[in-house]
Amino acid sequence: MEFKEGGGWKACYDEERNLYTAERGGSGYYNLYEITSEIYDALQDGMDDKDSFHLIKEGRHLYMDVNDRCGPPYTVVLDPDYETLCPWADVVSSGKVWPDVRTDAAVEIFESEKNNREQRRKRREERERKD
Repeated sequence: MEFKEGGGWKACYDEERNLYTAERGGSGYYNLYEITSEIYDALQDGMDDKDSFHLIKEGRHLYMDVNDRCGPPYTVVLDPDYETLCPWADVVSSGKVWPDVRTDAAVEIFESEKNNREQRRKRREERERKD
């Protein structure tokens, strides 16, 4: 695995799976993303979080943990395969995990989560068939 790091972020290229992923974290937040090779190439070692944020957030959001003192801490698992996709990450979880129904609704509503709609819809259909 090949890594790039900066203030508040870390990105990984897994050459065996040809997979690019990234984490961002700081006071009150932690996020995991699947990113493109173009995003990875644009990230530079030592780049601060402010500059890297605009690149990384264009990827597919996999996981989010919020503990910002504006309410109780919570965790949103957008892709349940986040641990397989990012085995290298130091995942932070400080709160209760949102149920699938709430996560599915958020993905449908928020434009920032549009990269997860197809994957979430497919998993929702699979869950409904089992029930």
